[in-house]
Amino acid sequence: MFSDKANKIFQEVIETYHVIDQVDQPFKNPYDKNSELIEHLLYRKCWIDTVQWHYEDIIRDPNIDPAGALLLKRKIDASNQDRTDTVEYIDSYFLEKFKDVKVKDNATINTESPAWGIDRLSILALKIYHMNEEATREDASQKHKIACKAKLDILLEQRVDLSSAINQLLEDIANGDKYMKVYKQMKMYNDDELNPVLRGEK
Repeated sequence: MFSDKANKIFQEVIETYHVIDQVDQPFKNPYDKNSELIEHLLYRKCWIDTVQWHYEDIIRDPNIDPAGALLLKRKIDASNQDRTDTVEYIDSYFLEKFKDVKVKDNATINTESPAWGIDRLSILALKIYHMNEEATREDASQKHKIACKAKLDILLEQRVDLSSAINQLLEDIANGDKYMKVYKQMKMYNDDELNPVLRGEK
């Protein structure tokens, strides 16, 4: 099933990142974009999420240097745009994959596209990884470990449900029971024509 592949790749990404565990480490995608396009996109997507996860940790340091915080905020903004672009590339993959499917007359549209469901699955993989760290952290109190283990169990259940929902959505699209209709995010704050602050700097 598709979600099994995605979850395996997400775990691969997260474990690879944490070998060095630095936000500025070099990125190398092991999947060829020509022969393994969806795997390439999934790996790239989760790497973006993993780096940004750690950006978000760093920027919450109460003692962070203001100039450093501003620079990091710019990196988070760029990462968010990269994340959105990659989600849209994944949806483009599915649009191409299902372009010849005959849509049934009673077909319905989903509340989100496949790629945005996959986006949530990637973030969930990060939550599971880090909650497991907290649930097994040797220097944590027993109360902390028990609380984190209870949260981890819920996250694991959520991954099963979300994985199943994504698989079902892809099956429904493949069978013509649902159809894809993708809207670009049309983010405005990075556009110097749409953001009045940026427009005023021109």
